[in-house]
Amino acid sequence: MTMMGRMVVARAILVLVTLIFLGYMVTWILLPMKQWLSLWLPTLLMKTTTNAFGTQGTFMLIYTAPILLIALLGCLYLHLTRNSRKVNHPDKITKGINGPMAILRRPMLVRGPLGVISAMELIFIFFFIALVLWIFVYANILVPVVGNMNARQNSRHADDKMWQQKLRSTAFYFSIAGNFCCAFLFFPVTRGSSILPLLGLTSEGSVKYHTWLGHLAMFFFTMHSLLFVVYWAIVKDLKEMLIWDHNSNSNVPGEIGMVLGLVIWVTVHPRIRRKMFELFYYAHQLYIPFMFFYMLHTGFYFIFMIFPGFYLFLIDRYLRFLQSRQKVRLVSARILPCETVELNFSKSLALEYTTTSVVNIKVPSISSMQWHPFSVNSNSNLEPDRISVIIKRNGNWTRKLYDKLASSASLDRLEVSMEGPYGPASVDFLRYETLVMVVGGSGISPMISIIREMMFRKANNNNTNISGVSTTPRLVLICAFKHSADLALLDLILPVNGKSLDIISQVDLQIEAFVTREDQAGGPAAAAAAAGENNVKTIWFKHDPSDEAFSATLGSHGWLWLGAIILSSFAMFVITAGLLGHYYIYPRDKNTGKIYSWTYRASFNALFACVSVLTAATLAVLFTKRRHARQAGRVQSIEFGSPTISSDCFHDAAGRELESLPDRSILENTKVHYGARPNLEKMLLEFQGSTSTGVLVCGPATMRREVARICASGVHNIQYESISYSS
Repeated sequence: MTMMGRMVVARAILVLVTLIFLGYMVTWILLPMKQWLSLWLPTLLMKTTTNAFGTQGTFMLIYTAPILLIALLGCLYLHLTRNSRKVNHPDKITKGINGPMAILRRPMLVRGPLGVISAMELIFIFFFIALVLWIFVYANILVPVVGNMNARQNSRHADDKMWQQKLRSTAFYFSIAGNFCCAFLFFPVTRGSSILPLLGLTSEGSVKYHTWLGHLAMFFFTMHSLLFVVYWAIVKDLKEMLIWDHNSNSNVPGEIGMVLGLVIWVTVHPRIRRKMFELFYYAHQLYIPFMFFYMLHTGFYFIFMIFPGFYLFLIDRYLRFLQSRQKVRLVSARILPCETVELNFSKSLALEYTTTSVVNIKVPSISSMQWHPFSVNSNSNLEPDRISVIIKRNGNWTRKLYDKLASSASLDRLEVSMEGPYGPASVDFLRYETLVMVVGGSGISPMISIIREMMFRKANNNNTNISGVSTTPRLVLICAFKHSADLALLDLILPVNGKSLDIISQVDLQIEAFVTREDQAGGPAAAAAAAGENNVKTIWFKHDPSDEAFSATLGSHGWLWLGAIILSSFAMFVITAGLLGHYYIYPRDKNTGKIYSWTYRASFNALFACVSVLTAATLAVLFTKRRHARQAGRVQSIEFGSPTISSDCFHDAAGRELESLPDRSILENTKVHYGARPNLEKMLLEFQGSTSTGVLVCGPATMRREVARICASGVHNIQYESISYSS
């Protein structure tokens, strides 16, 4: 298929996905309406109920099938556009700078508990709250319907007063609101999702949505539990809390799930997450028993409302587990005097990623459980056989890693596991004529990947359009460091092999570096930096036969394989669950006249779902590995020697390679300001005028909010593009 044909099909897929999603949202809007529950849903149940699935097949059709279909179409869309998404078309540099989508991405709220909120995010928040309120407004109409949902309680409390019925109804609809939050809870943390790229989102940038939804869900579930306890106390029926009903909603599993949820909720507090990360991490793993007991509480009928998001997360989580079993070959480490290290890993030539991508790293010798995300500062085009990250000695884990590398002169190997890389589906940096990158400290890492992309385009003469106009934007890097030793981070702009020394001079790069806590004559550190006496130590690690080149779990056609896993695993689940219902559950219900245990049926369905995912994903990964084994072996066999020695590199008496810092070619483009913070408002407003300017920021919250405030002040040609990974 030609590129034009691919794009036509891709646009048709986007239209179809939009229509399916709108239809899916309509089902939630109809949910509390009297006509839906008393007329339309019963009619639909009559037409779709089968011996194999019973009424749960209807809920699967309404709430699960549309989302999984969107995920499948998303995989196809991303596969069709995988080449065109690497960079935008060079002849459309300024398209969309002041268009409607650009306006929707502008910051609207800068200060507040939610952080920087764009206009589009504000619109989604408004509609989400409106839908939740819609559910509660109709709760007063549906008291009889709610009462019939639990025949046992309905018979016991048929004589309840109207206000007692309304209390019980309100408690029930709090659970519906929590269910609605859970329906979207797992999408933001599904790192290999095919849905997030359709919305222009990344998993790291969407974590804040997961946090918001988690807080809302736990609030609604807590209110649901408290109001039911109050209701049972009022009607003097507290023994309901001790009932595990196998034929209806079971209270005991719900109470167990509530306790597990509260443990998760408490440990997400920022202070606990920062100072006791392992407690936060282990507590968060309770989501598995939480979901299991939640399913036993509601049965597999209502669980289908949140099933698709959790199902896609389950697939992604297992694929990440398989990838994490790989021991990735660590080629070298550059240790900087500012207590920062750059790790360079071998990667498969088939592994491609966009700039500003993220990888998760685990070092078993430091912690066997902890995974930490880091921005990728390498470039897939410029360095096809390597991938690198920058890690600053900042927390307990990073401190141990830095000390291990800096103090071990005889260290010849370090075992590392990796997941990813996860990045945006496309990059729009080339649509700007000027790209301003504002960073603080180690926030420079994703910006380096962008600079290296421009270096690659310059090296391959891929920097002009058909009219001869340069499509490589002018780059302005504004970086704030605490100490002069942090200027060593600028040397990481060049790859470790040093072969791009002649290219960096061709890139239109201006660096404004601010050292905030030292003046120009501020002690030995500043003097050493000015004299070029700071050194970078590069450690080259030996090759171990057990190490492999870092590669994608599903190979170069990962999106097609992911779609195949989603389709085949869900088909396996439907077939196995249908056979169980048709040949085992339905005959028992028919012969005994009783409803088959909700607990057992839900447990069987959960088992079938897990087995289906494990089977389909394992087969796909094994087939992919076998297919690419020869290529991976060739990359693994490459021996990485020391880089070419340039005039800026020398050896000390012990034979250890050192590099002067910062590099002379970088210094030519750098202006260092001591004892001052950057006046961001003055510097950014200098770009007013006809030039289209994109402003990327990665740094502390105060820096992000300040840049967002400036960009939201009405300057039309400046577009805010935060790539920070927290709100």
